[in-house]
Amino acid sequence: AMQQATARSQPMPADHPQVGTQSTPDPMAVREQVTASLEKARNEPKNFDAQIKAAELYYQIQRYDQSIEYLLKANQLQPTDYRTVTLLGMVNLDAGHYDTAEKWYRAAMKMKQDDVMVLSGLAAATLQKGDAKAAEDAIAQLEKVDPNSEDLPQFRDKLASLKAGK
Repeated sequence: AMQQATARSQPMPADHPQVGTQSTPDPMAVREQVTASLEKARNEPKNFDAQIKAAELYYQIQRYDQSIEYLLKANQLQPTDYRTVTLLGMVNLDAGHYDTAEKWYRAAMKMKQDDVMVLSGLAAATLQKGDAKAAEDAIAQLEKVDPNSEDLPQFRDKLASLKAGK
């Protein structure tokens, strides 16, 4: 922001394009795009990509339950789409639905066993649930796939305090 301020205070040649207009999209235009995407998802319930886009838009503004609604529709349309399944895990985790998150992460693991993001999500969900045994298994699997995972130390700490509290 500092650099922009100095750039703006320098006198510009008359034909110079305005500084900073490209980087900040017009909020109205953004809102119209969002509205259009959401309408498309509603009007085309069989359009997989439209459902995913609506889910992602809701996720960005932290409206997790709406995001989940569209992800579930997408999942019904393409049950074998791996990314949708992992997103259902992630959004449910962020929404605090730990049981459901765990279910989707486990479904994702049936499709692909060594996805670090999924293993981290599973560890986080089981820790949040307070399920020490499942968390321990998930952490062990994560460690096997990615021994240098940045999440491991905090997961181990949480697990230790979980066990101590029991």
